[in-house]
Amino acid sequence: MKKSFVLAVFLIFLSPSIIHAIRIVHGPYLQNVYQTEATIVWLSDKPSVGWVELAPDDGTNFYAEQRSKFYDTKIGVKRTDSLHVVRLTGLTPGVTYRYRVFSKEVLSHTNTFVQYGKVASTDVYREKPLTFKTLEENKKDVSFVVLNDVHGRHDVITPLLKYADYQNRDMIFFNGDMISIVNKGEDFFTGFMDECIGLFAKNKSPYYVRGNHETRGKFATHFQDYFNPRQSHLYGAMHMGPVYIIMLDTGEDKPDDDIEYSGITDYDQYRTEQAEWLKTLKDDPLYKAAKYRIVIAHMPTTDGRNEWHGPVDCVKKFTPILNDMNIDLMICGHLHRDMYCEPNSRIKYPVLVNSNQGSVEVNTQGDKFKAVVRHLDGKVVWEREYSAR
Repeated sequence: MKKSFVLAVFLIFLSPSIIHAIRIVHGPYLQNVYQTEATIVWLSDKPSVGWVELAPDDGTNFYAEQRSKFYDTKIGVKRTDSLHVVRLTGLTPGVTYRYRVFSKEVLSHTNTFVQYGKVASTDVYREKPLTFKTLEENKKDVSFVVLNDVHGRHDVITPLLKYADYQNRDMIFFNGDMISIVNKGEDFFTGFMDECIGLFAKNKSPYYVRGNHETRGKFATHFQDYFNPRQSHLYGAMHMGPVYIIMLDTGEDKPDDDIEYSGITDYDQYRTEQAEWLKTLKDDPLYKAAKYRIVIAHMPTTDGRNEWHGPVDCVKKFTPILNDMNIDLMICGHLHRDMYCEPNSRIKYPVLVNSNQGSVEVNTQGDKFKAVVRHLDGKVVWEREYSAR
């Protein structure tokens, strides 16, 4: 009897390690899918090494042959972590690829000896393999949708995207303040990303333009571990077909020495750095060849005289450069209300501000493109057509 009791107690303590094998708890999801590259991100519940297997979408069984493996590495070493990021390069534009991800638990690492545990992976045996398509180089017409100021209301993601016909859009953009504060990585997933992964992010990349609220919280400096990872900057430019898109990171809205930031921010210098980068885009052959040039930025550069410091600094540093770049439209959020500002003598491009209750749809059609604002109930509240220069 005593032996049985001891054995039962032993099994109780041992059973969690037997029953609870490593699992993928969030993802995978795509980031930075361009013409020749894509990045895949996922989170396991235990420290592990991670890799991606890639296969062409050619109708063959995924198990027909050994597939190419791409590891989550840093300076030539496979990383042991729960958060995994694999950047794939050298891809072909406009091509669909199949993929699956793996996490192999690392139980211990002593000197040069590594003891491994179980392996978790996405399923290609019972389910259809995951896929993504690289951006086409010369697509005739392009459409995309922009969301902003969700502030952790994950329940608005599905209706906003459904009414915007997200499944037939080439690109989906997050234009900042998708959550209100970042104290831990889990906040990204519970706030909005799990909902997006369930809808589309395993197969289509969301492109993330940071807002001012993603700069807040003790985990804010880890933002790029999850979004735009392995990229040089959070700001950037991309193109598809006739559209050239500039993505600006407008930073915080109050002065850096404001009491709310506790002396931890340096966004004035960050915006100055971006302005110097922005000047270089006019020399980009893709910018020169583009039929339409669109800016996506969280805080609007409007002509208001009663703006807070952040937008004023953006007008001071970005607007003189953008005024000379033949911008067709700037799409913003931040204000939680719908607003449209016509070009004027100071800001020579139109600024569309989307509220926290809607989405912006952009569709090109030959020598014109249309921008549409649609609210949570599916109703169009604003639209405008623009002609190519």
